[in-house]
Amino acid sequence: MNIGLIIVGDEILSGKRADKHMPKVIELLAARGLQLSWARYAGDDRPLITAALRDAFDSGDLVFSCGGIGATPDDHTRQCAAAARGLELALHPEARLLIQERMRETAAEQGIAFDPDRADNVHRLNMGVFPLGASIIPNPYNKIPGFSVADVHFVPGFPVMAWPMIEWVLDQRYAHLHGGARSVERSVIVYGAMEASLTPLMEDIEARFPGVKVFSLPSVDHPQHGRHIELGVKAAQDPQAAYAALRVGLATFGARLGPELVR
Repeated sequence: MNIGLIIVGDEILSGKRADKHMPKVIELLAARGLQLSWARYAGDDRPLITAALRDAFDSGDLVFSCGGIGATPDDHTRQCAAAARGLELALHPEARLLIQERMRETAAEQGIAFDPDRADNVHRLNMGVFPLGASIIPNPYNKIPGFSVADVHFVPGFPVMAWPMIEWVLDQRYAHLHGGARSVERSVIVYGAMEASLTPLMEDIEARFPGVKVFSLPSVDHPQHGRHIELGVKAAQDPQAAYAALRVGLATFGARLGPELVR
């Protein structure tokens, strides 16, 4: 099952805030033997968000969407999720209780009586208006929940809320996938070679060893190795035979080799 990430918000695309979600999601997935297959950014634009979410639903992938699920005018993700699935929006009963519980706690902290009919409290319930049939993602930070529709999961843009919610989804709903994307990499630093000249060797290794992927990571200004290529193989099982064949090919090519790496 591929795993995707959608990050919503003008503030990311304008540079007002740096995206912290993708590196953290990669880390959370790696800790569970999983890896990110794709990522997509969208500004606060309903047609763009709806298109991104429609693609996510159609893909059948496990997808996390970060941002835009609040109740201010620039929050569109809840509405776009419903539009992408052709669903109506409705106040989720469990979300209503959680939001009201949070409002009671806030009122108590402020030393005032909780009034559920006060205009701002009524407005806050919009944060629990989800596409019909959605399920709740608990929010340990302030109880305002996210939601899931099929295999697409919607969390806030705030990292302090989003990250534990993503972990909860991974552990509660997808524990059966854990470890499914673990791989072993073997690579070597190659000096003085061009990718184009190494491509036939790379293609030969992939053809001879099914299930093995060859990767090439060039660098022009590495502080230790300078201009070089990290050339390697990766697979679910240790690709020792493929790596040995790669080394033989590099020797035939006459490449100058540096350190080896195993991950």
